[in-house]
Amino acid sequence: MKNSVEIGKKTFLISVLIIFSIMIISGVLTKTLPSGEYQREIVNGRDVIIENSYSEIDKPDYPVWRWFTAPIEVLWSSDSALIITIIVFILVVSGAIYVLNKNHVIEYIINNIVIRYKKQKYVLMSLVILVFMLFGALMGIFEEIVPLIPIMIMFSASLGWDKLTGLGMSLLAAGFGFSAAVANPFSLGVAQKIADVPVFSGIGFRLIIFATTYALLLGFMILHVRKNHSEAVVQEMETSHFDKNVSKASKVLASIIIILFVLILISGFTGFMSGLMLPVSGILFLIAGILSGLIIEKNILKVLKDFVLGMKDVLPGVLLILLAMSVKHIIMNGKILDTILFNAAEVISTSGPVVAVFLIYLLFFVMNLFIGSASAKAFLTMPIIVPLADLVGITRQTAVQAFVFGDGFSNLLYPTNAVLLISLGIAGVSFVKWFKFVWKIQAVIFLVSLIYLFIAVKIGYGPI
Repeated sequence: MKNSVEIGKKTFLISVLIIFSIMIISGVLTKTLPSGEYQREIVNGRDVIIENSYSEIDKPDYPVWRWFTAPIEVLWSSDSALIITIIVFILVVSGAIYVLNKNHVIEYIINNIVIRYKKQKYVLMSLVILVFMLFGALMGIFEEIVPLIPIMIMFSASLGWDKLTGLGMSLLAAGFGFSAAVANPFSLGVAQKIADVPVFSGIGFRLIIFATTYALLLGFMILHVRKNHSEAVVQEMETSHFDKNVSKASKVLASIIIILFVLILISGFTGFMSGLMLPVSGILFLIAGILSGLIIEKNILKVLKDFVLGMKDVLPGVLLILLAMSVKHIIMNGKILDTILFNAAEVISTSGPVVAVFLIYLLFFVMNLFIGSASAKAFLTMPIIVPLADLVGITRQTAVQAFVFGDGFSNLLYPTNAVLLISLGIAGVSFVKWFKFVWKIQAVIFLVSLIYLFIAVKIGYGPI
């Protein structure tokens, strides 16, 4: 079993090419689209757009050469704290995973699970997918599942399945759960609050959406496994193969993973430490890696050396994150983000209810390419969309649902999404290979989303 979460050269080069192309396109847009701004005011510590305040402005002095320095400039931009946190997080987790893998700790845990449930693989798959989807749907958990990705990759391999299956059961499931939100505080909760809709209202309709999404994803994953692994054999070993110290270390890791799950649950339902879960997850994996290494190696210098080796292997991922974050930086410095919003709003305001809600969905779908944060996007766009929804005869609840769909499902399609980049890098899967894997289920989900938005318009999905 591979020790590190090393990012392959081919995966890295393809990802760089794709993201760099998006950077150039963003830069070209700053030169071709007129610059403009909405007036903003501070509400509860957030910048909120003032309705009907858009005006064109002079082109900012933003030279072409700064498109290429944007990946460095983001380190002192308004997003610098988030970017640095993400970078430190993936370095720490990759170092910890290297130590745990080298000492066979994760392998030991997975082997015991596989031996116990080897005759119920599809039942196990359905439960794993449900758990990850519930994380996203109920608690808005997406970034926090990254430390579990390598574990799910190894879990999938032990069942005789490929890396894509491991990613599908974890990353894809969490992302689809985030999008089929039942009580997601970061997308649904924030958008409903801004739209002045009772928070987490309309849950009956959303439970139907969640159930449909779960059924489609589970069916997709089962078909993928049967098509690609018809003769797959469970890869199990005798537990006596492992040293007793590995068993002790595995208990340490299992305990820390349980603590992480409990913290995620508490954070999701109460909001406690909601903004700190990423660094907390990193610290917990750091503790797991160091303690497990000491139990087995009994040499702190050797453990630290292995930890550094693990961090070194994922360094290319740091560059990918900086490139991805620079796309938003270019658009913002070119002062064209508000221009895009304004022109989209003009088109939506002249459309009928059904067409308008589809266009709102499409707007959020596209906006997610530039702004990944659900709450940030809600504060930026919902003050514009809410009065438009009132104008064209769409309930605010329906507009919120269009936001949740558009913000969520595209997270798993765009190479500018840091979580997707990190996860693919950990798995050693190129973006192209990932896209080939998910495009069919994404197309189906997109059509299903349109159907549900159509229904929402026709039934006057409320309460507002």
